[in-house]
Parts: sequence; C-alpha cells; structure tokens
Amino acid sequence: VMKFGGSSVATAERMREVAKIALSFKEERPALILSAMGKTTNNLLLAGEQAVNSVTDSDTLDGLTRSLIEHTSVQIGEDVEDSEECSLGCEYLCTFQNIVKLHHDTCDELGIPRATVQELLNDLERLLLGIALMKEISPRTKDLLVSFGERMSTRIFAKYVNDTLKEPAKQYDAWDIGFVSSDEFTNARIDYDKSLANVKEKLTFGADDTPHMPIITGFLAKGEATGAITTLGRGGSDLSATIVGCALGLKEVQVWKDVDGIMSTDPRRAPNAVTVPFLTFEEATELAFFGATVLHPQAMAPARRIDMPVRVKNSYNPPGAGTLITGSRDMSDVLLTSIVLKSNVTLVDVMSERKTGFIGFASSVFLTLRELSISTDVVATSETSITASLDPAQLWSRELSSEELKEMVETLEEKCQSKVTLLTNKAIVSLIGNVNRTAEILMTVFTVFHAEGIQVQMISQGASKVNISLVVDNDEADDIIMRLHREFFE
Repeated sequence: VMKFGGSSVATAERMREVAKIALSFKEERPALILSAMGKTTNNLLLAGEQAVNSVTDSDTLDGLTRSLIEHTSVQIGEDVEDSEECSLGCEYLCTFQNIVKLHHDTCDELGIPRATVQELLNDLERLLLGIALMKEISPRTKDLLVSFGERMSTRIFAKYVNDTLKEPAKQYDAWDIGFVSSDEFTNARIDYDKSLANVKEKLTFGADDTPHMPIITGFLAKGEATGAITTLGRGGSDLSATIVGCALGLKEVQVWKDVDGIMSTDPRRAPNAVTVPFLTFEEATELAFFGATVLHPQAMAPARRIDMPVRVKNSYNPPGAGTLITGSRDMSDVLLTSIVLKSNVTLVDVMSERKTGFIGFASSVFLTLRELSISTDVVATSETSITASLDPAQLWSRELSSEELKEMVETLEEKCQSKVTLLTNKAIVSLIGNVNRTAEILMTVFTVFHAEGIQVQMISQGASKVNISLVVDNDEADDIIMRLHREFFE
C-alpha cells in the first residue's frame, strides 16, 4: 500500500510524479490511497463557513451560482478575486470557483476530460447553495462537504493512469471496499473487525479477475447506523492506508509525505532538524498524539495487529531512506528520538474541597469531563487534586470556546465538590526517547531550563511510556524547542 498526502498530489505535475513512483513498484501490484489535492480540504471548509455567512436571498444566490458556473467554464483563467460575486456577500462562490479551477486545470494538463469530476462539482455546488440557504452546517454535512476532495483527486488520478498511461487502474470510494465506522461525524472510529474483513474480500483478486491498481479515497468511511459519509480525523488517510495493508496482510505500508520521514523536531522551529531513521509503533503513536503532524495518531493500530512495518518517505525525494516504523528496535544507543510541541494548551486544576478521604474523586472528575466531551492529554494527580491539559483538537483543531470552558468549570465544581482554576496560554513539550535513560534525559532538560530561567508547571510520564511531557508557558516554547534540540541532537 502506498499513501500519498495532499501536497504529493497538489498539481498535475505532482500527480505525474506520483504515478511514476507507483509504477516503479509495478511488480508488487500496489494499492494507492490518496488525499485531496493540496489545500482542497481547507478550501472546502472555508467555502462552507462562507456559505453560512452569505446573503440570504434565494433568488440572488441561485442566479449568482448559475452565473458563476457559466463564468468558470468559459473564462477559467480570470482572477477570481475580481469577479462580481466576491463583492456581493457570496465569497463562498469565489472559493468554490478556485476549487473548480484547480480540478479543471489538472484534468486539462493531464489530458483527461473535465467530465471526470464535473458531476461531483455540480453536487458540490448544490450542497454549498443548500448551506447558504439553511445558514448552518452540521457535523454530518461538514463530512459530506470535505469528502469531495478525495473523491475528485482519486477519480482524476485513476483516469490519468488508465487513459493516458494505459495502465489498468480502478477508482474506489472507501465505502466501495467496505470501510465502516461509527457515526461520530468529523472524527469517526473505524469498526476494525468489519472493515478489515470487507477490505480483504473486495481487494483480493481471484484467478478470473483482471489485475489492476486500486486507487482509494483516504480519510473517509460510512457510518454503520446512518450510512452517511464520515471522516476519520485530520490525517485520516494514513489510517486508511494501514487498514488496507493490515486487511491484505502486506509486508509494508508506505506513507509518502513532503518531508524526509519523521524528524527530530519541527524543522520550522529548529532548522537543523534531522530525519529519524527508525521508530517503534509506540514512539510513532506518542509523537502523533503529542503534536507531530506527519502521521495520524491511530495509524499504528492496524500495523500493530500483524506487526506490519510502516515506512514514511518523501515524494519530492523518492531515493531518500525515510523512516522505518516497526514493532521494536535496538534502543541501546538511543537517548532521545524526537521533541514535539503542542501549543496553546489550557490547563485545568481541580482541587477537592475535602482535604482527605474523598473516595472516587479522580473518577468523578474524568466522568464529568467525559460527559462534556472534553478529553485530556497530560495528567498529574494526588489524593486531593488533579491537574490536566485539555485536548480541544479534534478534526478541525477547534479551540474550546469560553462558554464551554465556563460550563466545564461550573460543572466540575458542582459535581466534584472542588475549586477549579484554569491556566491558559500553555504549551506541552514532549520528549520521545529511551525510557531506560529517563534520569539522563531529565538532567539535560533541567540543566537547560535552569540556565534559561524556565519554570516547569507540570511534568508527566507513565511508568513504561516512551514519552516525558512538560508543561511550560506558551511564549517560551519555541526557544525551548530550539535549545533542547541543540543539546540533544546538534
């Protein structure tokens, strides 16, 4: 299985390069998982938000939409920012036109008909008009909206491989091969047992079947109860890839990105960041949960089931070795693997008003947070207090609103008989490394912190975990990352 992210298929030229990479493994009969082109997912979300805030007159909206479609098809090269619709409270139409232009231009450059995606574009037009009229966008509608990105990119790519390159390929929406999920829109959970069995049945070719390259939408599934389109969270295409690999019992899944594998830290914060050549599933999972954006946090779960290696490579640098992720590795010479940062974190400190003997205090706190659909990252506890960092980031990296935070504080104080304090503008610095050398890691960290006058407000490590997390002030985080990287890696 080869998964290619949005930047890897952002243009017609990138799609040609991806086809070249995939066909270099022709003898291995790869299955491809594709993301939406470039920033299409972000633009679809933007269009949805703009549609909610657009003009309300249905006749005006309908007329503008029809005008825009005609304008797009005839004068596709015109600067959309200069179009009349952008000044009439219908900015979503301009964003929609940008999406149309990208996909039409890509079809033209690849020598395939625009009809490959036109029906989907028509459906997208109608959906945006409906959002504009209703003045709301539910999580279910949001999942339908963003699904257009993957559905169009895979159709374009499959058509190009079939018609232009004359190589047998077939496009599949994820539900065509049996991806089944919960109905938790925008962040659905895969039903592994059903999905794995379905994928194995659909993608195992018999003696009478014509071999072809499956081109599959990443990120998507269908809810078991509703049958509606669901999404698996940001980066969910990685999970799609490992599910297909696990279902077929493959020897390796390749995740192709726009960086040379997993890095020692974010190169935007430390320019001398280096590629980490090897990782364990546990290390990769911790990196993803605590801020690294290269992989989906759940992507390692299917790989663990059959001990299937996952290789992260750079589609802009195919010869590069990348990072190989396996069940175990030699840690004898490893001190620290990577440093990751999660910014703009809020801490909640819950202090019991009963000073001792409150049986069930911790459970009451976490049950209350669960009822409020608020999850936590890092936790420190004592008999009478719990401090936890809140994890507001789901699919859309949504920040908890002030109303939600106020409700959380009031509910915790009432149900847990406690005093609740919020600490905002914090950051979590997570150190992924050798659990057997924790003392050595922390000695270096606190030497740096002492020299820089940095105060640690919370520290957390599980007994057997590969991750040490420290909470610091948000405005100090970038300097901390750069200084720690210099100490550990440079």
